[in-house]
Amino acid sequence: MRWTLTTAVAPVAWGATYFVTREFLPAGNPLYGAVIRALPAGLLLLAVCRKLPRGSWWLKSLVLGALNMSGFFALVYVAAQRLPTSMASIIMAVVPLAMMLLAWGLVGERPGSRHLAGAGAGIAGVCLMVFTATGPVDALGILASVAAMGVSSFGYVLAKRWSGEVDVLASTGWQLTGGGLLLLPFAVLTEGAPPSLDGPALLGFAYVTVVATAVAFAAWFAGLAHLPAGTVGLLGLLNPVTGVLLGVLIAHETLSGRQMCGLLLTLCGVLLGRQTARPHRTPGRAGDRAPEQTVSPTPDRTGVPAPDRTGHREVVECARGDGPVGR
Repeated sequence: MRWTLTTAVAPVAWGATYFVTREFLPAGNPLYGAVIRALPAGLLLLAVCRKLPRGSWWLKSLVLGALNMSGFFALVYVAAQRLPTSMASIIMAVVPLAMMLLAWGLVGERPGSRHLAGAGAGIAGVCLMVFTATGPVDALGILASVAAMGVSSFGYVLAKRWSGEVDVLASTGWQLTGGGLLLLPFAVLTEGAPPSLDGPALLGFAYVTVVATAVAFAAWFAGLAHLPAGTVGLLGLLNPVTGVLLGVLIAHETLSGRQMCGLLLTLCGVLLGRQTARPHRTPGRAGDRAPEQTVSPTPDRTGVPAPDRTGHREVVECARGDGPVGR
């Protein structure tokens, strides 16, 4: 329950990002918007953990930063500027199914029946809400949102695969910093000078950078390190729920009866997935080992354990002083 609640912080914060981006951040600068979101958040986390990448993590940080941060943020920024708040956020509800399939192939987590049922309920909710949403449907905005879902799903599962190597804060800080640095030259070349920011834009970026990026991604990657990818993905359904509710309560967007049914199906998907706590691994995958059995050797007349029938004589040698010590 602890890691479930921790992980839930991320999709709730992200659900509000669509509204903040559309209402307060400058339009037409998706790359600068992504840089301003990622780089300060990464530097903030680096100041907290005070660790730099070592060895292969220099390359891994750039790969994860490109997938989870630079590419994802730029695409989400475009989607948020071109789509209604509810539609832009609920398209990301397809992430659970994508994460389950990728996790099955990359980390051997076979999705359980509850996870698949939750994903089905979430996708049904997406269909009900997207196809009944009011307002114009922008094709480029839809494409950007779908692309963001794809690259982030792959990046999240890849981050889970590497999660046991370093602590969460360090990995998140490196990804954010690397992703921001990768985007910066492209932003300068394509968008020119940085956009001017007024008071509301500065406050909007403060929320997006600190809450929806530094805190949210640290919580999300912590969940990926401790929970199955299917469970984490289904918790991500709280993202569209938050986006829809904010769109209705604050942006005065309308919510039809069919959209309400979709919202309820989405919540059912969250509830179905949260009860499964252990991943299902594909039998026989490389790296999966059967539990080792310890056989207690029988002492001989001198009180020294005798060699067992499997030929493991090192215990005898070490006990008598003949074998290698500290191996």
